[in-house]
Amino acid sequence: MTQMPQTPLLDRVQYPSDLRKLEDRELPQLAREVRDEMIDAVSRTGGHLGAGLGVVELTIAIHSVFDTPNDRLIFDVGHQCYPHKILTGRRDRIRTLRQEDGLSGFTRRAESEYDPFGAAHSSTSISAGLGMAVAAELDKTDRRVIAVIGDGAMSAGMAYEALNNAGALDARLIVILNDNDMSIAPPTGAMSAYLARLASGRTYIGFRDFGKKLTAYLGKKVDRAITRAVEHARGYVTGGTMFEEMGFYHIGPIDGHSFEHLLPVLRNVRDNAQGPVLIHVVTQKGKGYPPAEAAADKYHGVNKFDVITGAQTKVKPNAPSYTSVFADALVQEATLDEKIVGITAAMPNGTGLDKLQEFFPKRCFDVGIAEQHAVTFAAGLAAEGYKPFAALYSTFLQRAYDQVVHDVAIQGLPVRFPIDRAGFVGADGPTHAGSFDTAFLATLPGFVVMAAADEAELKHMVRTAAAYDLGPISFRYPRGEGVGVDLPERGQILEIGKGRVMKQGSKVALLSFGTRLADSLAAAEDLDAAGLSTTVADARFAKPLDHDLIRQLAAHHEILITIEEGSVGGFGSQVMQFLANEGLLDSGLKIRSLVMPDIWMEQAKPEAMNARAGLDRAGIVQTVFRALGHGRIVEAAG
Repeated sequence: MTQMPQTPLLDRVQYPSDLRKLEDRELPQLAREVRDEMIDAVSRTGGHLGAGLGVVELTIAIHSVFDTPNDRLIFDVGHQCYPHKILTGRRDRIRTLRQEDGLSGFTRRAESEYDPFGAAHSSTSISAGLGMAVAAELDKTDRRVIAVIGDGAMSAGMAYEALNNAGALDARLIVILNDNDMSIAPPTGAMSAYLARLASGRTYIGFRDFGKKLTAYLGKKVDRAITRAVEHARGYVTGGTMFEEMGFYHIGPIDGHSFEHLLPVLRNVRDNAQGPVLIHVVTQKGKGYPPAEAAADKYHGVNKFDVITGAQTKVKPNAPSYTSVFADALVQEATLDEKIVGITAAMPNGTGLDKLQEFFPKRCFDVGIAEQHAVTFAAGLAAEGYKPFAALYSTFLQRAYDQVVHDVAIQGLPVRFPIDRAGFVGADGPTHAGSFDTAFLATLPGFVVMAAADEAELKHMVRTAAAYDLGPISFRYPRGEGVGVDLPERGQILEIGKGRVMKQGSKVALLSFGTRLADSLAAAEDLDAAGLSTTVADARFAKPLDHDLIRQLAAHHEILITIEEGSVGGFGSQVMQFLANEGLLDSGLKIRSLVMPDIWMEQAKPEAMNARAGLDRAGIVQTVFRALGHGRIVEAAG
């Protein structure tokens, strides 16, 4: 008699409430099916693969033990949230990950009640979880809060600030430290699992609390001495001393891929723990997919790929990426100037500083996910005569704004800020868009703020920054490949605060800041064809502005359009302020400012995002026509 094929368990699990109906013995099969589903989905969409593969069992175990969404589950960063999405009613949309109108690549409150907190920047989960735990206490609500944070995210000071506060408040918070930077070794084997079960059980916790109450009665000095002795002794076995000192009850390390280890501990903590608990689990990034396990980066971020071979789809670029141009230019300048050093915050590959690290390992520093420290570290180097290039993504530079203001700008220290991923970034959406750097840097006295229009300009700006010692200086450039211009052998030193005219006209002036220059030149062709003689200028600097250039454009054109891939309050606002103060708006000059729209724009291809924002060729032409009242031409162009 032929046996009917078994229905996949995953088909029976739409929500965690369905998962909780399964028996423990069925969970390994479910884990295999979730892992296969995730691999297939990401092979079609691209995205963050390795982190999610590493937490499949952990995610299933948490949803099996805890009453989500009533119990709050917070994932730090969000790179590891794909299995969570599959299990929380979003499996039918998982192949839309990071696509236009699809699922976000991160947790997102607006997307599901199972995402109680949005996460894309690192090291926020413990703080947010503590807030939710305190809210539950104030509301007298029986609720557990679980924050899952990776070992990399624990390098940020914010995580320790939150741990310290949670310990002081004795909050009912569960922190799961997902340690995926080490292999499953003997310390996380059977003996460790036994000790973890013992330490998380009611008897041990009760005895521990009784001991604390007894020693408290005997006196605070005795209490502190005995408690420290007990916890230090236990720390030799479980490694928990540091977290215990911060007020957390520490459990682990345990094997994060073993349900036999995970489930008893999580159930014990759920049922018995009253104060803050930290569970240390060890996982393997890329677990269950051999190409990911074998890759150096464990397939952290991937393009679409072939599931059988693991080979990623590679699109041959027409031009080198801006990041690689920056990297090569910095190595060139560092070869000629031994005072140049590079600093990155856990992104050596993403920022291109891995090239500097290769050539000058002692002059390149990866400080971990610690942007605040990175900036002040750079300030210290600058104070001693070095030339630090603190290479950060625009969206991550936001995390260190006070350090930029207080430790760099006020002291006038010549820290160089290469700002990668400026403007729209496509699939990573609003959390990673480089929207605000021009606005928040151009407000600071003494700051030089540049933007590269193309790859050649980027080389010029690297050399300009290397040569500039009068104060802080920044230059921004986007993600992806350049426009294909010829590169100089070495960059030129630009005159600070001077732009350039690319094309001369008489009626319309387009003043571009950054990589919208190519679209501005293309728009000028359309405007010329429509009988509107057009000047195109590349500002190069948002601060200091080229006052002479702006005066000339305002005096000799009927309309002036500023164009930038940045937020309101940036380059265009600086120009408008200057024009207003100079009285140049009194002559009837028509001026329009094209910026990123004042909304959180969801993920799509960057070209689609620029089109939607009106920052592309067609959008610039439409803006000019509307300003001049050429309605019929607008209709024809549309």
